[in-house]
Amino acid sequence: MPDILGDVTDSHAPTEDLSAENHLADFAAAGLTAPHLDSPLEPTVADAEPLCWGVVGPGAIAGRVVPDIARLPDARLGAVSSRSLERAQAFAAEHGIERSYGDDDDRSGLAALAADPEIDIVYVASPHGYHHEHVSALLKAGKHVLCEKALAVTAAEVADLIATARAQGVLLMEAVWTAMTPGFRRVMRLIADGAIGTVHGVSGAIGSHVPADGSNRLFAPADGGGVTLDMLVYPLLWSDALQGEVRRRTEVAHLGPTGVDDDLALQLDRQYGWAQLSATLRREPVTGVSISGTDGWLRVDGRITNPVRIEVMTARSREAGEDPHVEEFETLGAGYVPQMREATRCVREGLTESPLVPWSLSLSRAELFDAIRAAIGLHLPNDDRRFS
Repeated sequence: MPDILGDVTDSHAPTEDLSAENHLADFAAAGLTAPHLDSPLEPTVADAEPLCWGVVGPGAIAGRVVPDIARLPDARLGAVSSRSLERAQAFAAEHGIERSYGDDDDRSGLAALAADPEIDIVYVASPHGYHHEHVSALLKAGKHVLCEKALAVTAAEVADLIATARAQGVLLMEAVWTAMTPGFRRVMRLIADGAIGTVHGVSGAIGSHVPADGSNRLFAPADGGGVTLDMLVYPLLWSDALQGEVRRRTEVAHLGPTGVDDDLALQLDRQYGWAQLSATLRREPVTGVSISGTDGWLRVDGRITNPVRIEVMTARSREAGEDPHVEEFETLGAGYVPQMREATRCVREGLTESPLVPWSLSLSRAELFDAIRAAIGLHLPNDDRRFS
């Protein structure tokens, strides 16, 4: 690739120390040396029996993710559960899943899947409001779990799930797939190598205009709807990777007709700079992430969940009148394959948490989300009563 770092001894360089003082979070640094993510279709353990996957919640998200599980040569799709047996059967037929479970008079579809002795690991794609109930049942049944973000609705629920996974000795991993994508890892490498100097600012926006509809999980309070839980995790991840602890915050939000936050602007004063982040269901934003440093900037255009294109402009290149350096990335399947390889690796190696999505990250985000939602006037469940 072209040299985008330039010559730090050229005539444009200031006289002070030019070494970049960046502080990648442990989870971001872990992605810099993860060869299994470079070749995610290679089995974690050669000639091992495939892991048998279960699926909870056969909705639109699962419909995008499950085909990427099937791409792994060391995975097989064993069962899917839903409250509706007919829905589970239709999803199983579409995706080549062996068994289907639905609610009946004797037990729920979830309980049937949890009791299935062939299932090793379960991908949970039910709405946020059901995550604590569903994941708890699976962990207690001894199943490894990869759960869609947000891991749970409140920090108390997240802490309870972590405690359960620790006690059971099984994997619990929040499906923050962006952290394992080639584009995200490349950006972290460039910043670690000092491509734009020391990072001081992160700006990120995500969303689109979606008409309010109480039957849509995004707008349903009982399902954990709203942009804080469903969407803010993506721009926040870039700041979490680079900027350390949150010291102060300011939020501006709009509550929609169903009572969930459908628009949020967040400013964070962090240990290593500031962040301006937004998520919306009310408008069409200019989506992307911009990272600014002492010696240049880096921009992720469009798909910040799975970057396919980045631009890097150094101060040296700008002064020379050059265009930004551009890199593009191919997507394998729908982009979830590296995440499924990481979950598989963790199970094979006996890990209960992934270093790429550690429990501390899930918990700290949940605590921030609790604080944001309380500040903008959203009611939180009474967790003390629920866990007494």
